[in-house]
This record gives sequence, C-alpha cells and structure tokens, in this order.
Amino acid sequence: MKNFLLGVLATLVVVFVGGFAYLKLGFAEVRGDIPPSKFETYLMRDAVHASVRREAPEISNPVQPTDENLIAGGKLFINGCSGCHGRAGSSEDDSSALFPPAPQFHKVGTDYTEAQIFWIAKHGIRRTGMFSNGRWNSDQELWTMAAYIKRMHELPPAVQAALEPKKENSIK
Repeated sequence: MKNFLLGVLATLVVVFVGGFAYLKLGFAEVRGDIPPSKFETYLMRDAVHASVRREAPEISNPVQPTDENLIAGGKLFINGCSGCHGRAGSSEDDSSALFPPAPQFHKVGTDYTEAQIFWIAKHGIRRTGMFSNGRWNSDQELWTMAAYIKRMHELPPAVQAALEPKKENSIK
C-alpha cells in the first residue's frame, strides 16, 4: 500500500511539474488570431459557467420586465453590447474575430439566469474581452439589460417596434 501511495504521489508531482513547465516555457498557444483547441474550449467554457453559477447570487431581478424597461434595456444593449453580441432580428455574426467568440444572443439566446447575466455584465469575464460594465453602468441599468437579454427572443411587438433601426429618409 505504501508503494502504491508513493506511486500516486509521484505521478501527481510529475503531472503538476510537467504542466507548470509546459505553461512557463511558452508551449501553450496564446495567439488571438487562431481558434483555441477543442480541449481548451471545453475546459474554459465549463470553467466559466461553473464559476458564474458559484459566484452569482441567485436573486430576483428588481427591474420589472415592462415594455418601458425592456425598451430601455434594449437601447443600452444595442448601444453598448450589440457590437460583440449581435442585435435582435439580425442574421449577422461578427464574433468570428474574437477568441473565444462572444455569445450571439440574438441567435442562440442564453442559459444564464437574469442574476447571472447581471453578474457577468457587472464583473466581466477575465481573458475573454467581456469587460466589467459595473465601472460605467449602474446596477439599475445592468438589471434592465439583463431583463432584455433574457427575453430577447420573446419581446412584445411594441418593444420590437421601438428597437427597430430607424430608416433614414433619402433626399431625392
């Protein structure tokens, strides 16, 4: 039993030292213009989701999802977030230049709760380009955006109409 435990301990030390050397000697790919490996994508996506679930307190959104609030949240989202995350009703996807790609909420929605969306928007996600909006936006604004993002695929017609891009009149 003693030899078995020493073998397990030695294996763990070799794996730890090997992993440390792999990272410290620069073998890990860090270029932003090539996609990450499937393993890295799997590992980091799961790590981010697990961390957000652990860190974000599951509280109710204090902002009611009224048409007025959804329009306000939509305007905040369009002006501050849609450049990376896409715009409702659009088929465009500009995330291909980002690694990891920014979630395209207008296409895939989100599995995060409103509290988790709020937490992510407020604190950001390290090494993804998702910056901490809590430095510029109030909690009220972030909750309003969270309500909009969570309902982006089921917006009432009045909200959709209010958020449609305005067509400029051409002078003839």
